[in-house]
Amino acid sequence: MTRKVGMVHTVEKLISMWDELAEEMMPGTEVVHLVDEGLLKEIVAGGELTEERVSRLASLASAAEASGAEAIMLTCSTIGPAVDTAKESVDVPFLKVDEAMADRAVQMGPRIGVIATLHTTLTPTSDLVRGRATAQGREVQVETVLCQGAFEALGAGDTDTHDRIVIESLKELMDRVDVVVLAQATMARVADLIADEDKVVPILSSPRLGVERLRSVVAGE
Repeated sequence: MTRKVGMVHTVEKLISMWDELAEEMMPGTEVVHLVDEGLLKEIVAGGELTEERVSRLASLASAAEASGAEAIMLTCSTIGPAVDTAKESVDVPFLKVDEAMADRAVQMGPRIGVIATLHTTLTPTSDLVRGRATAQGREVQVETVLCQGAFEALGAGDTDTHDRIVIESLKELMDRVDVVVLAQATMARVADLIADEDKVVPILSSPRLGVERLRSVVAGE
């Protein structure tokens, strides 16, 4: 029997990246994609995680479950906190993409840097890191950095400027922490552009670690 998982997205153009990861790490598994780009756009525009928005997420999760998904993962960190409520609407595991990354980070040292290009992602990711540290009985200090102008550059199609801003911010942050957490899946590609000798501390991103945990959950590990 073919295994099936669901992924809920707020950025449709990243679906191909998730498909590639799933094919590599969960070969033979069918992935059901559900998208609501409005959820992220509304939060970025100044909105909050209202009951209506959480309900929309819950509806997407329910649709994934109805399609036969054995587990579901939300791939957006900004609305990650909504999973805590939305997961009550389904009877299969509903995961946050960055929870595995946060768990790994708190095991690497007490000084954790969280870096983002989108201001709405900093607080949810920082709160998640602190929460996972508490769950593991560890104390951490979280330093946040917003890559000013990077998100706007990417939106305008200026990938080079986006990458330069992120890389410069990463290099500065690495001098002050034990590990760096990339708050958005879109930033994972940029970390690979930094030479290994310049990565003075580990740089963690959520996509691969998230799919790894999704695979483990489906396998019952």
